Amino acid sequence: MSAEELTLIEKTDKNISEEADALTNSDAAVNICDADEYSVVYERPHTLLDVNMHYCPGCAHSLVHKLIMEAVEELGIQEDTIGVAPVGCAVFAYDYMNVDMQEAAHGRATAVATGIKRLLPDKYVFTYQGDGDLAAIGIAETIHTINRGENILIVFINNAVYGMTSGQMAPTTLAGMKTTTSPFGRDTSVYGYPIKVSELISQLPGSFYVTRQAVNKNTAVRKTKKAILNALNYQKLNKGTCFVEIIGNCPSNWKMTPLESNDFIDEHMVKTFPLGDVKLPGAEDLKQLNQTGDKQPC
Repeated sequence: MSAEELTLIEKTDKNISEEADALTNSDAAVNICDADEYSVVYERPHTLLDVNMHYCPGCAHSLVHKLIMEAVEELGIQEDTIGVAPVGCAVFAYDYMNVDMQEAAHGRATAVATGIKRLLPDKYVFTYQGDGDLAAIGIAETIHTINRGENILIVFINNAVYGMTSGQMAPTTLAGMKTTTSPFGRDTSVYGYPIKVSELISQLPGSFYVTRQAVNKNTAVRKTKKAILNALNYQKLNKGTCFVEIIGNCPSNWKMTPLESNDFIDEHMVKTFPLGDVKLPGAEDLKQLNQTGDKQPC
């Protein structure tokens, strides 16, 4: 490098340094750092404990945990909320959610939640269950809880596999989808078809609000949060069970990167499990909720 080039670099560096010093000492710099000029657009909800979660990178569980706890915080019901976490990937939810939590035997979360809600009817009670827990070993408890119209919220994470036990076929596994117990793909002539739980339980008179959402992109995340807010709010009406199914990804057991697994949801999962509201409250029910002084989150 020539002497002229070195001199030019030194002058350029000096100019940049002088401009930076001038900006630092200017009123503009003060305004940039003035907290009164700005508002917080995101922060960890106080209802979510500040600890590292055990979930695999890209897993939907951590995001859904955050959405539920954001809803609890925004509704101001932290002291009145009780969650039930059964066996599954999310069995340690009680280590992350800063609300009262109760463990449950595999598949029995809705039965436990029923007992809690009947004993403490003024509390907001929710279960957090995967497809193995809710749709396989716990399908009887799920159906009978909803058929009785228990006034609880069921959050159902559907990722089409048994995540905790290395990716075996679940009741929700897609036709043709490969798992450790269906290495050649799910053969519907042998294993039957994936169970559409939301459509199934929406036929029960005890179901009040049933919706299926996802968390694989920003717009979907916002819709999911609104659904959770609605479902928690509806418990005030005491009209039946609210059911929020969330299509989640499982990068580890799907053998994909997180981005690939998010695309898989759009390309394959929602074709079998279409997103949207399956059963909505009636106009009179919403009118009654508005009379309590609470506005609909949507």
